[in-house]
Amino acid sequence: MIKTILTLMTFVCSFSILAQDYFPKNDGVTTKNTNYTAITNAKIYVTPTQIIEKGTLLIKDGKVVASGTSVTIPKNAVQIDASGKSIYPSFIDMYSDFGVEKPKRPAGGRSSQYDASRSGFYWNDHIMPENNAIDQFKYDSKKAEDLIKAGFGVVNTHIQDGIVRGTGTLVALNSSDDNAMRILDAKSAQYLSFSKSVKSNQAYPSSIMGSMALLRQLYYDADWYAKGNITTKDLSIEALNNNKSLVQIFEAGSRANNLRADKVGDMFNIQYVILGGGDEYERIDEIKAMNAPLIIPINFPDAYDVENAFLASTLSIHDMRAWNQKPTNPKLLADNNITFAFTTHDLKSAKEFKSNLLKAIEAGLSKEKALEALTTVPAQLLGKSDKIGSLRNGTYANFLITSGDIFDKKTTLYENWVQGQKNTIENRDIVDIIGKYEFTLAGEAYEMTLSGELSKLKSEITANNKKRGSKIAYADDWVNIAFTTQDSTKQEFVRVIANVDANKNLNGKAILPSGAEMGFFAKQTETKKETTSKKEDSDKDKKDTVATVSPITFPNNGYGFETLPKAETLLFTNATVWTNEKDGILENTDVLIKNGKIAKIGKNLSERGATVIDATGKHLTSGVIDEHSHIAAASINEGGQNSSAEVTIEDVIDDTDINLYRNLAGGVTSIQILHGSANPIGGRSAIIKPKWGHAAKDLIISNSPKYIKFALGENVKQSNWSGGRFPQTRMGVEQVYVDYFTRAKEYEALKKSGKPYRKDIEMETLVEILNGERFISCHSYVQSEINMFMKVAERFNFQINTFTHILEGYKVADKMLEHGVGGSTFADWWSYKYEVNDAIPYNAAIMHDVGITVAINSDDAEMSRRLNQEAGKTVKYGGVSEEEAWKFVTLNPAKLLHIDDRVGSIKVGKDADVVLWSDNPLSIYAKAEKTLIEGVTYFDLKRDEMLRERITKERSELINDMLQAKNKGLKTQPIKKKEKELFHCDSE
Repeated sequence: MIKTILTLMTFVCSFSILAQDYFPKNDGVTTKNTNYTAITNAKIYVTPTQIIEKGTLLIKDGKVVASGTSVTIPKNAVQIDASGKSIYPSFIDMYSDFGVEKPKRPAGGRSSQYDASRSGFYWNDHIMPENNAIDQFKYDSKKAEDLIKAGFGVVNTHIQDGIVRGTGTLVALNSSDDNAMRILDAKSAQYLSFSKSVKSNQAYPSSIMGSMALLRQLYYDADWYAKGNITTKDLSIEALNNNKSLVQIFEAGSRANNLRADKVGDMFNIQYVILGGGDEYERIDEIKAMNAPLIIPINFPDAYDVENAFLASTLSIHDMRAWNQKPTNPKLLADNNITFAFTTHDLKSAKEFKSNLLKAIEAGLSKEKALEALTTVPAQLLGKSDKIGSLRNGTYANFLITSGDIFDKKTTLYENWVQGQKNTIENRDIVDIIGKYEFTLAGEAYEMTLSGELSKLKSEITANNKKRGSKIAYADDWVNIAFTTQDSTKQEFVRVIANVDANKNLNGKAILPSGAEMGFFAKQTETKKETTSKKEDSDKDKKDTVATVSPITFPNNGYGFETLPKAETLLFTNATVWTNEKDGILENTDVLIKNGKIAKIGKNLSERGATVIDATGKHLTSGVIDEHSHIAAASINEGGQNSSAEVTIEDVIDDTDINLYRNLAGGVTSIQILHGSANPIGGRSAIIKPKWGHAAKDLIISNSPKYIKFALGENVKQSNWSGGRFPQTRMGVEQVYVDYFTRAKEYEALKKSGKPYRKDIEMETLVEILNGERFISCHSYVQSEINMFMKVAERFNFQINTFTHILEGYKVADKMLEHGVGGSTFADWWSYKYEVNDAIPYNAAIMHDVGITVAINSDDAEMSRRLNQEAGKTVKYGGVSEEEAWKFVTLNPAKLLHIDDRVGSIKVGKDADVVLWSDNPLSIYAKAEKTLIEGVTYFDLKRDEMLRERITKERSELINDMLQAKNKGLKTQPIKKKEKELFHCDSE
């Protein structure tokens, strides 16, 4: 029945609401009230900025007819005197799953699935734009009641499942069962996310970067389809194209994902409305630069229970700050003129909404902006400002009647009208009896305090300074009270029933435990207002003890910068300079750093305005370069397919990873973040400089060479786990390469032919390899496979750039030299799996002696900050000279990454990426005292020591604040120890 009604809804709504119903009524004779209703003498918030004092709101047939101070009230109108009351537009939640059942994962566990399970739809199960929330919608009266009590009148609901989730439905919380009236828009928006559907086991995508690549390919395919180039019908793409005109709402859920979603949208000129995560304050400038409207949850974290000192020591400064800083997020968004709406999303219950909203206001959010975020902004974002979000003439009569300022903790919400239908939350006419009372009963004097909300009154009764257990219920000006007797040996109660008189006194009778009845009279001695005023000083004291907001740093942890450092003019004097150039190692030499470059090298240098650093007895080198790392990424492997050439690590750089700072402390200034080795053809690399404190996009080296990760061996054939995907053998890996490069050649031929072609991101990447525009860094171990891949490359006429790991490189060094491939290896790792059993610590030296460009890499977050020591091992194992050994972690990886024209040595004109060491850099005693990137000091040992003291102090202050919060009775959360996963090649 509901689907029939909704199909005809648009047609029906084009007529007046007075039109004859076209469906039967089975609930007896009903009569609609078509009279006007006039609510008079109220403070009316037509919009957050248009406010009418002592005005009249006139409504009819579920809509606002007029508002103002001189509204003509028609005859026979129902008049409601709202003197002393306020009227606000009801709230709008534009991100909800109201009335839509949460999708469930199929029973039976997850089995490997690499193809779609549906026919006639897109090739990926997680793309479902054809889904419509309206088809699954069922009005949820219980949840609606909670939302109405929280002040909401309209919700935008959708199916929260999949990457492209289909359309949402805009619903008025009207419990009248009139669906034609209740459904404001059957297809109100299209919803997207980075999360896969729980209903499908299709493996791809298995990472955020995979989700981003899938969305990009989908948009290319949709454009190709729209041009009539695909003859096969695809219901998903058709739905996607049909939904293009709708509001596009993207669930990101965090600051970092906000930027990732916006990046995808910008590529296709799509402006998403983005569901954030409440942590936007950490990079507010970046968020502002998106120019994207946001939907903001206000699920602020509770303080941690830090009474256990051991557990408290495991808390990170970042998590502690989140409790302290997150309530300021809405204020910072507003201060930066970022458009945002609020949502109840992520709250356990709508009942929590107001308390969290008040936290945001206490943290500085203006009440006007708060009201906008709940009314006019969501209405505008949904394109429904003419219908909802305000009390302008012609809008739906969705409004709240309150006792006063809706954002005051003490304000009572009396009624929430939705489409002219009144929902009573508190009786407007009920006498407010909150306050203090005195009464005498059976010769004993009592004091009673009534507090809380009128619908949920709390009572406290004392006699002879002893508290009695008590309960109270209040309705229709009658109170029922029960309290315990003085005799603690028996659980006996005195019961009272009394009426409230005009002076707010209580008159009635008391029934004693014996059954005897007595007259009862309680006189009010203090009103709610008087009691409140007496608490003002106490409340002020509480506010004074609220935690001071911790300063935001970049990144927002203990080692971040409050202000980003800038390039300086620096003069290092009397240093031992490891040039990595023909000059070799220079003693007692000066180096001038200016404008981010190495400006001069020599003796007795001087420069006006330069900061002089005495480097006597110390060593100055170019920065360490890690050719193979997996730090600072939100995901490493996209293993859902045997080729992931369409994904890029640049999409998932994590600028907050503490390992960036630790690498700086180890003298690292350039890093290649490689995709993992889950598949033969992996994803594209990101080559970065660890500019600690800068945004992710600013870490990427500008115009950096293009790289991609390939992999051989045990990991890619997946025979050691459930797998199920081709290839399952090492010879199958070879066939994957042959098949994909054959397809790439065919793709390029079609592209060059001038004929129409479907843009394929994966093929575009492989064509770059064939044309020498993208370099391969290949995960490798066994000599047979190394030989195999070189033969594949020669067959397709391209050159492999680097074999990484290559622990059997010493066996094939002559063939590697002939092919022209470099080797990036470990100093002394071996026997950690079967295919490494033939590894030897002389591998690097042997390849170097043959003439191969050799680097030592980390592939490990711990080793990456000790690469200077790893280079030192090659002096022991193979007799490599100290100068050449140092090149293994500086100039040689720069050559392998094709950035040696910028970095890798100390040469005039190169980037000022330098490290000042306390000792010979190959020594285990050497410490990086200063690490510079482009003339900016990102690590300083003395600053690090000061930061450690500051962290200790800040931790102590935050712990004290949390203890105070618990002592005040505020909710706390248990500490759960978190351990950051350190990614490696095989990390899922």
